[in-house]
Amino acid sequence: MKILIAVLILIFIGLQYRLWVGGGSFADINRLDQQVNVQEVENTELEERNAILVSEVDELQTGMDAIEEHARNELGLIREGETFFLIIEEETPEQNPNVSLPE
Repeated sequence: MKILIAVLILIFIGLQYRLWVGGGSFADINRLDQQVNVQEVENTELEERNAILVSEVDELQTGMDAIEEHARNELGLIREGETFFLIIEEETPEQNPNVSLPE
């Protein structure tokens, strides 16, 4: 009878160990749930970015306005008959700390 009780206690301890520490334990499931949540947030951000990129591609494929805007911003496009003005602002010492004032 004592051997049976000892065996049952060992089985109970083994099951408790697996429940709290081993694979598939509460801690393991908790960790996996946290990883799933982090991955879902990352996936949502990537889906939003992809939606923006898809809309930009659609605009570039269908509309000349988007192509013209891209050419103006990225390539410096100036149409015939337009006048280009370059405005250069003077830097103040607050804007550029490397500039020293004459003494």
